[in-house]
Amino acid sequence: MIALVVACLFWGTTGTAASFLPPEVSRVSVGAATMGIGGIILFLVTARRAIVVIRDRATWPWLGLGLLSVIAYPLTFYPAMELAGVAIGNVLALGTGPVFAALLEWVVERHRPGAVWLCSALVAVAGIALLGFGGHGSVSGTGDLLPGVGLGLVAGLAYACYTYSAGRVMRLGHPSTPVMGAMFGLGAIALIPILLMTGGGILGSSLSVGIIAYLVAGPAVIAYVLFGIGIGALRSSTVLVITLLEPVFTTVLAVVVVGERPTVLAWLGIGSIIAAIVLVSLGALRRPRGGPGEPSARAEPVPSPGVTGGE
Repeated sequence: MIALVVACLFWGTTGTAASFLPPEVSRVSVGAATMGIGGIILFLVTARRAIVVIRDRATWPWLGLGLLSVIAYPLTFYPAMELAGVAIGNVLALGTGPVFAALLEWVVERHRPGAVWLCSALVAVAGIALLGFGGHGSVSGTGDLLPGVGLGLVAGLAYACYTYSAGRVMRLGHPSTPVMGAMFGLGAIALIPILLMTGGGILGSSLSVGIIAYLVAGPAVIAYVLFGIGIGALRSSTVLVITLLEPVFTTVLAVVVVGERPTVLAWLGIGSIIAAIVLVSLGALRRPRGGPGEPSARAEPVPSPGVTGGE
């Protein structure tokens, strides 16, 4: 959980950092650069063990879903923030992630969310809605709300899918960092050509290059290594509830760095998110590792009908 909180700190800086990019820098190229270059670095850090993950045929269905999601997420998340605004884009991508993850667990594993998780998720989603739609006092998007909402929902589904897929691969016995390196490295194969086609504006100034370098090093590489540690210990739906801390950090940075002034509704949203995370985190701490509610990433997988590498 500590690893997830630190990852959220890095992710919370993405909107603020990207807001300083010149308008000629395509937000598609920002996403492709962040996850594409970050994916290459993650792969190279543990190349030998990442190749072992890729060669394991039992991982292929989940790696396939994961790499498609890794491609889709940055190409929809950054444009969603550009069209609908940073706050609303974050609300849709992050707020719907836990819901999509719980649906995946329910459909694939027949694991119904518990009462504590449902209450926590509802409180957190309500909080993130207050935070986003209640307002920071300004809307930073272009005003194309409907396309931005659609892209934000796709980003939320992609976020849930690659989180869930990574967790499934880890539960086949593979360590977290090589799994993240394998999944994001495969995704980079598609993202780098997109970066080459759309990223000319990034090289236009040293400021743009510096911001992209930070987004790659912090929110991509370091944060996703820490994210992998969290996935290896907790269910994907629980992980995604905890990572709703990101918009809280985003709001704090908006106040301190950008000078925005959140409304009363936004502050109520922050309080709701923190309360929900405390609730779900206490539930995870009280549950034995590897127990029925929170299977260990290193637990021996027992095949179930119709599910590759099922519990």
